[in-house]
Amino acid sequence: MTVTRLLQRQILPLDRDLDVLALYVDPEDARLDADKYEIGGSKAAKDLNNAAIRQSTATGHKLHPDQIESRTAFRVRSGDRLSFGTYFNAFPASYWRRWSVVKQVTLTVTVAGAGATVLVYKSMAKGHSQRVDTAHTGAESRSTFTFDLSLTPFVDGGWYWYDVIAGDDDVVVESAEWTAEVPDDRAEHGTVDIAITTMNRPDFCAQLLTQIGEDADLRPYLDTVFVMEQGTDKVVDSPDFAKAEASLDSLLKVIEQGNLGGSGGYARGQLESVRKGTATYAMMMDDDVVCEPEGIIRAITFGDLARRPTLVGGHMFNIYSRSRLHSFGEIVQPWRFWWQSPFDTYSDWDLAGRNLRSSRWLHKRVDVDFNGWFMCLIPRQVLEEVGLSLPLFIKWDDSEFGLRAKEAGYPTVTFPGAAVWHVPWTDKNDGLDWQAYFHQRNRFVAALLHSPYPKGGRMVRESRNHQISHLVSMQYSTAEIRHQALLDVLAGPDHLHEMLPTRLAEINALRKQYTDAQLEADPDAFPPVRRKKPPRKGRDGTEIPGRLSQLVSAGLQPLRQLKPPRELAREHPEAEIRAMDAKWYRLASYDSAIVSMNDGASAAFYRRDPELFRELMVKTIEIHERLKREWPRLAEEYRAKLGEITSPDTWSETFRPWTGEQAGDD
Repeated sequence: MTVTRLLQRQILPLDRDLDVLALYVDPEDARLDADKYEIGGSKAAKDLNNAAIRQSTATGHKLHPDQIESRTAFRVRSGDRLSFGTYFNAFPASYWRRWSVVKQVTLTVTVAGAGATVLVYKSMAKGHSQRVDTAHTGAESRSTFTFDLSLTPFVDGGWYWYDVIAGDDDVVVESAEWTAEVPDDRAEHGTVDIAITTMNRPDFCAQLLTQIGEDADLRPYLDTVFVMEQGTDKVVDSPDFAKAEASLDSLLKVIEQGNLGGSGGYARGQLESVRKGTATYAMMMDDDVVCEPEGIIRAITFGDLARRPTLVGGHMFNIYSRSRLHSFGEIVQPWRFWWQSPFDTYSDWDLAGRNLRSSRWLHKRVDVDFNGWFMCLIPRQVLEEVGLSLPLFIKWDDSEFGLRAKEAGYPTVTFPGAAVWHVPWTDKNDGLDWQAYFHQRNRFVAALLHSPYPKGGRMVRESRNHQISHLVSMQYSTAEIRHQALLDVLAGPDHLHEMLPTRLAEINALRKQYTDAQLEADPDAFPPVRRKKPPRKGRDGTEIPGRLSQLVSAGLQPLRQLKPPRELAREHPEAEIRAMDAKWYRLASYDSAIVSMNDGASAAFYRRDPELFRELMVKTIEIHERLKREWPRLAEEYRAKLGEITSPDTWSETFRPWTGEQAGDD
């Protein structure tokens, strides 16, 4: 027996925002075969090709928000052609083909108006498009067309979509639905607990809650919305909270606890969901996002119809440039053990300039290792079997969980059509500030748990090289907290829960001892730029050195750091350097400099210190040699303790100061 399930429906933006309209409807002509995505030759030839691939194909044909008739209906003006081959309205056939029980889909399109044409297309993994079927309206005022479409040819990639051409009069595409016949044991949709960790973003969080609560279509899918409040500026004090609370009513539960980072907040939501046991899924979601509520429904639907329990993640768009896609999927490169987009994809892709139908690489299915917890649906069954988040505070908790689930047989799918808008990572200083400690420590913890290489592949060598680059860049605070991160890794897994509430304050206190971490917002807080002798031949160091020059500099710079600094350099900076230009090969040529931060709000006075450099360099060598030597023992120890560290019982102990539970309570 089978039943019909709605997989996806045509939607339009709730707020009629022109900046996102290109993600829903597309008036442009497509040039799928314009791209070449494989090219040989020199790096310059490849760079030129990559630039051509990113070149906008937009022709300036604009849509008007008044054409949006409703959440599901769009007006096509007379004589115009409009495509729904877009991020939110094209059907990601290859993902359904690979990961779900669905074999065939039915597209049903309802059009109001005479003289319209509906054209259905499909694409293949190489990006070639093919017309599949066509239908025409007659003189009647409303027509409904159905198209039966097989998923068989989508093993490696490909989408379905439809275009609508208006005749002499306007037509309204009232609705379009993608449905499938599925086994009757998949008839009922699942429900979700949404877990939002928040800290000092009360208005952002309250607005997100309102967005979720006011969507009537999403409501039947919601079980509980948990907000883990970890800040002092609380969401309940936001002027927007009353509206949020009214929209969610009894579904909302705000839980207050200390600042345990993202991992501590999400673990609390996971624990509450597992203990309650009534929702099919728990969805991790950041507090500083704008979501497309339909994406939550689509993620749940895909999870319901997946072949096996599957983590379903959403994509991230830039909240400040809303048509820009951060990444189409992420993996952990095993030799370096570093997260990245797959090599044959592109990050920061502007879909308003280069739409889905003209971007051949977007038609390949992208398989991932994990999905960021800005939006990620996790089956409760997976949480019960593989455990909760690692106690890492921030960084690598989501990627480690994805790898852990994958090893247990539960894949992650980053699913097109489910997305949020989020603050981009590029506006943060997380490679230099206090977050550098958590990047370093947690990356090594995750690698000790999951690296397939006996001593972590390239990790130890790469970490040592990064330490040296920070030292020659006068970033002594960053080098020192990265040292502390590795010492904490070497101390073993038993201290992870114990350190969770206190490590951030300790790391901040440690780094503030160094001038490169003492930030000032006022430019006049620093002494003026001055040096006794001008730069040699007037060179200002802005030129980017070639590969050979960088290698020579990397070998010589550690020796230069041992020499006394130039006269005046201790009291006066030798240059002011923008954050975007603060590369190691430039900073290393100065004895002091004012360096701005990536957020554009502050700067620090870097000063070269030969004695401190020598001390930290010795420490760098010793720690990395020890780490390399002890890797096999540490890997065995961390892997043996993983189940205990991520268990609900252990997390319950960590949460006890805020839950008031007694030892042994369920």
